[in-house]
Amino acid sequence: MSSTPPYETQFPSLNMSNVIPSAFEGVWKPTLDKWGQAMKNAVEGVAEMTALGLGLDQRTFIDAGLYGPHLLAPTASDLNKYGKKDTILAGFHSDLNFLTIHGRSRYPGLHIWARNSGKRIAVKVPPGRYLLVQAGKQLEHITGGLIKAGFHEVVVNEATTQVIEKTRSQGTRPLIRISSTFFWHLSSDYDLEPIQSLQSLAAEVRQQAGEEEVQTYEKMKVGTQVQN
Repeated sequence: MSSTPPYETQFPSLNMSNVIPSAFEGVWKPTLDKWGQAMKNAVEGVAEMTALGLGLDQRTFIDAGLYGPHLLAPTASDLNKYGKKDTILAGFHSDLNFLTIHGRSRYPGLHIWARNSGKRIAVKVPPGRYLLVQAGKQLEHITGGLIKAGFHEVVVNEATTQVIEKTRSQGTRPLIRISSTFFWHLSSDYDLEPIQSLQSLAAEVRQQAGEEEVQTYEKMKVGTQVQN
């Protein structure tokens, strides 16, 4: 999913070649490349729209992530073993990359925290051609905290158990929850620092909201931010 930079990266361990399982050698790469490229195209469209919405050049973020170590990373949870209500499938966290994009899982369970209320919300993605996008730490850093990385978790809830029971009664599909997730990164060697205009706007937003805590975002390489 990544383009090779025309320079030697300072972070080779973050930009390694993909490992292809030998048992799936014939189908692995073409299948995942096709889906991964579709996800990459979609999330880069979001990155362009985000830049325009913030008053920046359309390619600001695209150029910053031209050589990013983007990652298609599906995860699977066996709901035969971990299908009990309130079982944690992915603990409370935020993502360290720039933007994360998801396809719709057949089994609900994703929860997010709203910045304006702090409330935990169960995510509902309707059937059809819909994708969910979340902000990561790199986007938070470059906007000086104007856009915050979203906290989220995946927990078996009532809606999950209902789908489990329906699927079990039909007996047509395995009880495996797949999260088809693509992590879009800025280039590892990119100098990550807040854009001044956005940092100033972030300070205004915090003041209006009465937020006292001030987060500092030091200049660093993206690779250093990932390693930290």
